[in-house]
Amino acid sequence: MSGRRLLAELLAPGVEASVPLLRHCVGRILAAAGHRYVDDVQLVVSELASNAVTHTRSGRPGGCVIVEVSAIGDTLTRIEVVDEGSCSVPRPREARDSDCDGRGLRLVEAMSVRWGVSQGPVGGTVVWAEVVTAVPEDPQDTGAGDVPSETASVVEM
Repeated sequence: MSGRRLLAELLAPGVEASVPLLRHCVGRILAAAGHRYVDDVQLVVSELASNAVTHTRSGRPGGCVIVEVSAIGDTLTRIEVVDEGSCSVPRPREARDSDCDGRGLRLVEAMSVRWGVSQGPVGGTVVWAEVVTAVPEDPQDTGAGDVPSETASVVEM
């Protein structure tokens, strides 16, 4: 696998209005870097940023969310959403048909080659996902190296 290359780091207020802005910016950044298939990664950004604003201290007054966008080789993008922490670890859950929420991490799981959760550098949480954003020249190569594509890996804090 080729190395990881940081494309951008975005800092946004921890408010709901930041979510579509982050989604748009990530799409533009990836398009400028030559990635053609950005819809899945934009959905992942929306879900992870929305979770950070809704479920962590980032959503409190004065809070913020950081989104890092990195290219992994020519075909994968890694998104890292850094929040200010919470009392719980993000986990996918089974939503009932009548639930209005609770499907976000299942969507992230479906759109990603792999994803996970780790402790942030200063007490926050980093939720990351790696998503295919370009077609490889060799159809057998997703750019993921030895990464299994069937399930996500969740690393608990």
